[in-house]
Amino acid sequence: MSAALLSEYRKFFSTRLWWVLLLAMVGYMAFLAATFAVTMNIASGEAAEAGVEQVFSPEDLARTIYGLSATLGYVFPVIVGALSVTNEFRHQTITPTLLAEPRRDVVVVAKLLASVPLGLLFGLLGTLTTVGVGAGVIVATGNEAFLGEPTVLRAIALSVLAGGLWAMVGVGLGTALPNQVLSIVLLLVFTQFVEPMVRLFAGFVEWGGTVAQFLPGAAGDALIGASFYGVLGGQGSALLTWWQGALVLVAYAAVLALVGRLTTFRKDIT
Repeated sequence: MSAALLSEYRKFFSTRLWWVLLLAMVGYMAFLAATFAVTMNIASGEAAEAGVEQVFSPEDLARTIYGLSATLGYVFPVIVGALSVTNEFRHQTITPTLLAEPRRDVVVVAKLLASVPLGLLFGLLGTLTTVGVGAGVIVATGNEAFLGEPTVLRAIALSVLAGGLWAMVGVGLGTALPNQVLSIVLLLVFTQFVEPMVRLFAGFVEWGGTVAQFLPGAAGDALIGASFYGVLGGQGSALLTWWQGALVLVAYAAVLALVGRLTTFRKDIT
C-alpha cells in the first residue's frame, strides 16, 4: 500500500496541473469572498434600515462567507480527485500502474487515500483565501469579523476538512466514470447548475428540504453549519449536523468507488 501511495503522489506532482488548479482556486475564492462580503453587508444594512427582521445574524453571515471554499469552491478538489483516475485512462498510464500493482482493490483504495492530503491542501488554501479576503472586506465595511468565536473557528477548520472529503468524492466519480471529458462535464453541470437549482427550489415542496440535505453540496455545507443557499432561499435549518455531512460525503465516495471497482476496474485494461 505504501508503494501505491507513493506512486500516486509522484504522478500527481510530476505535472503542472496541481499548481495551476491551486492558483485558479485561490483567485476564484478571493473574488467570491470579496463579492459576497460586499453584497451581504449591503443587503444586511438595507434590511436594518428598513426595519426588517433578519433571519441570519451577522455571525451567521460571516461564517457563510468564510465557508465559501466548502460551499462553492469544492469543485476544485473534486476535479483533482477525478483527474487522478481519468488521466490514467486518457494517457494509458493505467496499464503500467496495474502491472506494478496488479491488486486492483489496492489501486482504488490508494487513490482514495492519496487524494485526502491533496484535498486538504486545496481546502486549506481555499479557506485561508476566503477568510483573509472576506474578513478584510467585513472589517473595512465597519462590521465585526467574528474570528474569535468558537463556532466560526470550528467552521473554518471543517471547511479545510471538506476539501479532503471532496477529493475522495472526485476519485470515486473518476473510478465510476473514467472518460475524462464526460466526467468533468457531468461534474460541472451537476455542481454548478443541477444541484443549486434543486436546493433553491426545495423549499417549495414539503419534503424538499429533507431530501436536499443529502445532496453532496448540502452535505458539504453541513460541515460548516452555514449555507449560501440557505441565505438565499431561507433553508438555513435544512442541514445535517457536521459529522452527518462528513459521513454522507464519505458514503458518496465509497459508493462511487465501489461502482467503479465492479465496472471500470473489473474489465480487461490494455
